[in-house]
Amino acid sequence: MDDFTNKTFDEIQVGETLTRVHRLSRPDMEALAVVSGEVDPFHTDDRARQAEDGPCAEAVAAEALLSALLQRRLPGPGTVILAQDLRFAGRMRVGDEITGTVTVRDKHVDGHRIVFDCRVSNGEHTLVSGSVTVQAPTERIAFTGLATPEIALRHADVFTRLLKRCQGMPAVSCAVVHPCDHDSLLGPLEAARRGLITPVLVGPEAKIRAVAQAAGADLSGVRIVATAHSHEAAAKAADMARRGEVQALMKGSLHTDELMGAVVSAAAGLRTERRISHVFVMDVPAYPRMLLITDAAVNVVPNVRDKADIVRNAIDLAQVLGIDTPRVAILAAVETVNPDMQSTVDAAMLCKMADRGQISGGLLDGPLAFDNAINEAAARTKNITSPVAGRADILLAPDLEAGNMIAKQLQYLAGAESAGIVLGARVPIVLTSRAESVRSRLASTVVMALLADARRHKARA
Repeated sequence: MDDFTNKTFDEIQVGETLTRVHRLSRPDMEALAVVSGEVDPFHTDDRARQAEDGPCAEAVAAEALLSALLQRRLPGPGTVILAQDLRFAGRMRVGDEITGTVTVRDKHVDGHRIVFDCRVSNGEHTLVSGSVTVQAPTERIAFTGLATPEIALRHADVFTRLLKRCQGMPAVSCAVVHPCDHDSLLGPLEAARRGLITPVLVGPEAKIRAVAQAAGADLSGVRIVATAHSHEAAAKAADMARRGEVQALMKGSLHTDELMGAVVSAAAGLRTERRISHVFVMDVPAYPRMLLITDAAVNVVPNVRDKADIVRNAIDLAQVLGIDTPRVAILAAVETVNPDMQSTVDAAMLCKMADRGQISGGLLDGPLAFDNAINEAAARTKNITSPVAGRADILLAPDLEAGNMIAKQLQYLAGAESAGIVLGARVPIVLTSRAESVRSRLASTVVMALLADARRHKARA
């Protein structure tokens, strides 16, 4: 933890200098891009590089380094920056080691002003040079790192990376079921604009067109399959998937049980030997990797057989998304097997099934409490030695209520972005809350498109 103690105006001498070296990380540049305004949600091309090394981000980077030197070190806490005259002459990129130097040039008793010569360099190359005038403190001030705010940034940048992987893939034919509100219609239209899907809108045509007109959306060239109501839309879309007319389904503004009731119906013919389950794919700002949470939407109180399929579905999805051997944390309230707590018994049985090859493709461990599953320090504190603890890729919740609360808390309290997908049926199904934004629906479509593409390749093999 850093302690910051200032030097007062009287203590500082002309010619005094201070240097700091800092290596630019991706979170640094993401924060600077936000400050400079160079942000495009779901950037997919050179915009990512522009956010890293564009001139506005560079200016903010240099100013941030110099401000840290002046306001935390010399003079330090209590310093007020009055004016600056800086010239920028170079580029900064992630991984660069930059050096900032401030040197006292002049002192003015009037207003306790100090003029600093300032320089930021990258090796032998000067990136920034000029001067900064500050009002120096006249009294001793100190604080610790505990008093400084922390900024939560996206370590993994999950959905941007996944969207890039979709470039060049053929569009997925997708039935959008009852898209009768703004977000459930605009989400698939945005996905279509990006070449991810060819949408087929299934629902009451008059309502769909009214929503489009209100949103200023163009439905030219978009196929609409008219139905009387949401129940008929769900049944029709499931039948289209059974017949191979569409490769995926997407939930619109209808209840989950309406759509899933049509999917699991024996008449629909969409069931497989696997239990159908739901996965949230999450980008949590404070977590350094993609996080999958299952099941939070379909299986209410799954037994151990159900959980085995839920894990298999999640492992398959994680591998499609680029995690070769996903680490699966089987959650409970404690880390030891307790015969009175069924979730801990289920965890032990699932781990033994994995040991015997009944569940393959991932590393399983449990029971694990939530903190031990996602935080290595917490796992060490409890003397848990495991390749999964603290580094989980998949969290298997004990039941739907727990899974749903975990996912929603990460979304609404931790700022996580999420995608929702249903697995175990003959086609992938985008399943999001009716409260989800266009951006969340787009993220879910990205996951679905990658899954559909993987299935195409598997069918050809």
